[in-house]
Amino acid sequence: MLRTEEMLLNVGPQHPSTHGVLRLVVKIDGEIIVDAEPVIGYLHRGTEKLAEDLNYTQIIPYTDRMDYLSAMTNNYSIVHATEKLMQLEVPEKAQFLRVIVMELNRIASHLVWMGTYLLDIGALSPFLYAFRDREKILDLFNELCGARITFNYMRVGGVKWDAPPGWIDKVGQFVENMKRQMKEYHDLITGNEIFIQRTKGIGVVSPSLAIEYGLSGANLRVTGVDWDLRKNQPYAIYERFEFDVPVGKTGDLYEKYLCRMREIDESLKIVEQAVAQFPESGPVMGKVPRVLRVPEGEIYCGIESPRGELGCHIVSNGKDKPWRLKFRRPSFYNLQILPTLLKGENISNLVAILGGIDIVLGEVDC
Repeated sequence: MLRTEEMLLNVGPQHPSTHGVLRLVVKIDGEIIVDAEPVIGYLHRGTEKLAEDLNYTQIIPYTDRMDYLSAMTNNYSIVHATEKLMQLEVPEKAQFLRVIVMELNRIASHLVWMGTYLLDIGALSPFLYAFRDREKILDLFNELCGARITFNYMRVGGVKWDAPPGWIDKVGQFVENMKRQMKEYHDLITGNEIFIQRTKGIGVVSPSLAIEYGLSGANLRVTGVDWDLRKNQPYAIYERFEFDVPVGKTGDLYEKYLCRMREIDESLKIVEQAVAQFPESGPVMGKVPRVLRVPEGEIYCGIESPRGELGCHIVSNGKDKPWRLKFRRPSFYNLQILPTLLKGENISNLVAILGGIDIVLGEVDC
């Protein structure tokens, strides 16, 4: 009889398919995964502790570096929680700009995921096309706030500055173009036999297991759980827009792909409505004191980032700096289920399952 011996295999931390500096210690028996342990902390910068020595405006650039594929959403999480604690009113025009940039950032983030995920499992062309379309969003952000990845655009009480002349029209043109591109992506990927064989029925998660592990975002919705904070606990001005929440059934990798692609469609729908309703005039900053002193108290605010529920918990003692600050980072929680998903799988499915979770290591380590 053939006899196999268990072997420890290191995957990462310098590996192109770990989506950052993640190390996986994988125990394999032949080609079957017996156990897997994620090793994190290579990117840890102590953001939450550093924030205790920073005023609220100074914290915003630090949030850019957490989920660096969705910095606009990170910016919003801290300013939204601060505004709730201070009971600040944000001008309508600033609210529209916030929603537009957050949804554009969601599209850009999903494009990066789709492109790199297809690259992980052997397809080069979708990666090139995805980054081509993402570049158009980055050009819009560059024109708006002068940055391409770490934007630092949100402010407590509004946004840094108004959109330049003609910018909203360019956003509308991008939406129309992106709608056409989505059909090309589906023609190229969705019905591809190789892609279907690599993803369908792989990495299946049940609704009960997803809830037990605290999954959120697409990782939760593909199991059939209809939960999106933009709908279930509306914030900003999302209640003004009509959009659907894509929900899957099987909870496998193929459903994760479909769910995120449908989310791009829904984000385009939101941006299109926001552009049509965009106020022509008005301030982009509310009445905010020069020195922000947040009243004594405690608050938790959760928002829907591209990777799931991004929460900000602030404890204030009435000073210009938070006494304690804690972020609920969806990538950190979603990564927890990886060892459970990998046990019993073939080693060839490891990268596909890891990529399907869609983690950003800056958010895992914080």
